Amino acid sequence: MGFSDRYVAALGSNNLMDDALHHQTDPLVAAALAGGIGALLCRVKYADGTLNRMFEGNQQNLAQLLRIWTVEVIKRGRARRWVPENTAWDAAAAQALYRRVAEKSLAHWLDGKCRGCGGTGVKVLLGNGICTSCKGTGVGAVYGVAGLELERVKDMVSELSSIHDSHSGRAGGLLRCGDM
Repeated sequence: MGFSDRYVAALGSNNLMDDALHHQTDPLVAAALAGGIGALLCRVKYADGTLNRMFEGNQQNLAQLLRIWTVEVIKRGRARRWVPENTAWDAAAAQALYRRVAEKSLAHWLDGKCRGCGGTGVKVLLGNGICTSCKGTGVGAVYGVAGLELERVKDMVSELSSIHDSHSGRAGGLLRCGDM
């Protein structure tokens, strides 16, 4: 069982006792101690109403994550020189691009399931073949963007996955070591 599975199990636990026999809080503690934007990514993706629709979730976490991610995308876009920022018009267009890329990449990373099969990779109507929309991967296309912007969104989705994987690795390491 990976870190994400343990984190989700801890969120759904009805017994958060923490003693020699009960360790349900360990993944939550490890996620907090691993810190950084990865902790916020995990909180928004797994904890804020996505698993249990009995509550609406914490919109402030999503808003904070979007602000942090937008700043990060702007920093990465400038460092990688996605577009020139020579004039005021160029700078304004670049800022608009960075914001759209940040919003689209975060939205796709949080819920990038194929619309045709619901993320299962299997045809919904027939139920016995590979989904033609996603070719069986369960990951849907990024909608509403094309060309340069689509490539940048895909790049930033990959960056988000890397941040999440790195955070999960640090938190999983903390769980294995017991250094919490």
